[in-house]
Amino acid sequence: MKTAIIRASWMEGYGYRLDTKPYVGGALQTKILLEELSLRKDPLHKLTKGHDGGIYNGPQFRRNYVEDPAYGVRFLTGSSMQLADLSNVSLLSKQDATGKKLRHLRLEKGMTLISCSGSIGKMAYVRPEMEGIWSSQDILKVVPDPEKIPPGYLYAFLSSKFGVPLVTSGTYGAIIQHLEPEHIADIDVPRLDPKEELKIHNLVEEAARLRSEASEAKAKAVSELFELTGLPIEEQSASEPFASINSSRLESRLDARFHGKRHVSAYDAVAQNPHGFQTLGSLSCSIVEPLRFKRVPMDQSEHSVGLFGSAGILNADPVPNYWIQPPKPIRAYQILENSILVPRSGSLNGIIGTPVIPIGDVIGAVVTEDAIRVNFEDPISFGFAFIALHNWIGIMQLKSRAYGSAIPHLDVTQIGKVILPTCPAEDFKRIGILGCEVRNLRNEAVEAERSAISQLEQALTAR
Repeated sequence: MKTAIIRASWMEGYGYRLDTKPYVGGALQTKILLEELSLRKDPLHKLTKGHDGGIYNGPQFRRNYVEDPAYGVRFLTGSSMQLADLSNVSLLSKQDATGKKLRHLRLEKGMTLISCSGSIGKMAYVRPEMEGIWSSQDILKVVPDPEKIPPGYLYAFLSSKFGVPLVTSGTYGAIIQHLEPEHIADIDVPRLDPKEELKIHNLVEEAARLRSEASEAKAKAVSELFELTGLPIEEQSASEPFASINSSRLESRLDARFHGKRHVSAYDAVAQNPHGFQTLGSLSCSIVEPLRFKRVPMDQSEHSVGLFGSAGILNADPVPNYWIQPPKPIRAYQILENSILVPRSGSLNGIIGTPVIPIGDVIGAVVTEDAIRVNFEDPISFGFAFIALHNWIGIMQLKSRAYGSAIPHLDVTQIGKVILPTCPAEDFKRIGILGCEVRNLRNEAVEAERSAISQLEQALTAR
């Protein structure tokens, strides 16, 4: 239990709220600390511009999703705004998105996004590849005025150890928590020397550029692979969901999802590749599903290790769910650099069967047994396998091989039977290098953004 003794005068600044959130979550201490700094401080609403003054979320609206990109726009929610890869996010009806009611929810470079319903305070910086995506009403948009503050600097402050408590202190609601624009409009933003602010801004921009380049590298590699092997770059929508198959293809399975038109079309596209095909299990890799292990929560220290869930590893900068006593033997659970992680359970419309490259703190840490490991010794094979799996054909095969009616599951055997196209050795190497480049660029982005936030925190702490 956390307790705090506060002055009655402090309550005025929080609207005389009687709940504990503003007083024991670190916001009050942060506010007092910032007030003591001999720096100029500007209210957040004085540094923004645009719709509703530049701090807004959006109206409640019915979400009409579509499957054809010609009729939809990519759409981010509070749960998808931090993803490293945005190629498979849902499509919102373009007609709805471009209408008068929702057109202002279109994202622009340099915005800071803050989740404002449910899990409050998750943040993301709008990078080049996110421009033109629409966002939900559960994402609060902060639109900086670049003539008043560098956008990257504002993001670094809001996502720092000083900004996060101030943002989340405005949260209200007992069951489903919420945050509204007026709750953060008066946050004081400390100002540094313009050169320091620009340096921090440039690091955030560098991270944004690197993440967009990683997405471009992945798209280029997938496009080259599909062109080489004659695979269709986009799923061919089938009017008839059912397929007729030979008994030799049953694989001891009679479930409709496995033998449905979508899976059959994906499988056949690879099987008919003129260069041939191979199963994932036939590559020089080991496919491992570790046993469930005991979690003993600990404080972060040299004696603990970060534990990641199967959802968090998809983020652009993954952070541990919590810290635990290292399981034994730890090598059986630690994530290697040349590994692909495959979430093994959950809704078929969710993350199950989505291949993930481990980046940042995930490498060397412990990931829940709900992510199956595909470990490679050769980085080129790792890079090629990731590109061959992270497209509609690979993901469709993985999801379709899940079994179970209530909570679908994947296992080592089913993942190993997924087929990949083969290609000439020189093309295999080139595509594998591009796959490794995706990981390297995302790691560099994590380092750049963390460096920006660290420099800001050090600058404020030193005052």
